[in-house]
Amino acid sequence: MKTSLFDFDLPDSLIAQNPVEPRDACKLMIVDRQSNSISHAKFFEIGNYLKDGDVLVFNDSKVIPARINFVADGVSAEILLIRNVTGNIWKAIGKPGKLLKPGKKLAINKQLEAIILDKENDGLMTVEFNSLSGNATELLKEAGVAPFPPYISATNASLEDYQTVYAKNEGSVASPTAGLHFTDQLLENLRRNGIQQEFVTLHVGLGTFKPIKTENIEDHVMHSEIYQIDKDTVARLTQARREGRRIIPVGTTSVRVLESYFSTSESDGEPRDVLGETSIYIYPGYKWKCAKAMVTNFHIPRSSLILLVSAFGGQELIFKAYEEAIRYKYRFYSFGDAMLII
Repeated sequence: MKTSLFDFDLPDSLIAQNPVEPRDACKLMIVDRQSNSISHAKFFEIGNYLKDGDVLVFNDSKVIPARINFVADGVSAEILLIRNVTGNIWKAIGKPGKLLKPGKKLAINKQLEAIILDKENDGLMTVEFNSLSGNATELLKEAGVAPFPPYISATNASLEDYQTVYAKNEGSVASPTAGLHFTDQLLENLRRNGIQQEFVTLHVGLGTFKPIKTENIEDHVMHSEIYQIDKDTVARLTQARREGRRIIPVGTTSVRVLESYFSTSESDGEPRDVLGETSIYIYPGYKWKCAKAMVTNFHIPRSSLILLVSAFGGQELIFKAYEEAIRYKYRFYSFGDAMLII
């Protein structure tokens, strides 16, 4: 299947640069797969489309200040942390590529330096940070800023704005953005109405946002990402599946956790704590194991994310929804509006 089939034109004016305030005041598009219909609401009305016994599954990963800006050899440079290897050694990407070579020492600031240990063909580097004074881990946090994606170029948002209200476990270098729309009050209202809420962890890295550059979607290779589910959560999710209740992941990262775990043979055994890596790649033709509905944002063309939602909603219906979103001036991408696929 050609990657070009998942392309579309998006006016720059629809790329959200700042979040809506309050968070749950954004637009919500409801895409109904059974009736092949599209309707519109506000996000705080999402409970009108859920029912007692539904299970919302959230990714509670917390975004770290992963973007490190500095000057090297008189040139503005950047390192984006991707994943911690051990201690102060990280996998990272950076620019300018010609400057960031194995063996290169970098002065991040007066207190922190780095050395590039190695670099792979796709630009992924192993970088070690060393402190000139103080604790290197704390200095790295102080040196970093919010890792907003490149399309957010004129924002007043802070790192806190880029976190979900339930963010807990540090490790993501991009936000699980479908969850940004939930407020504490909305979560409480949903709980009171019988909507079960469960939390898993997937630390967002290259696997989520790496663009597809291959001509055929089947040739794209996903980077792996770390995920966790605790034993009690596994037990409750397993019970909900057996009872036929709707499990509704919030965001594509939660989708990938659930579909990864329930694709394994261990999901048929006794519940236990799960710590794993997933490189699951979901595109049209995928056989779904767990998700019965989905909360998601509006995604970048030719990305693994739009392939995933097309696999769930059907390519024709999803692209019809995207055309309507553009016509009704929905806001796209990380700080944009939301879609509920039922």
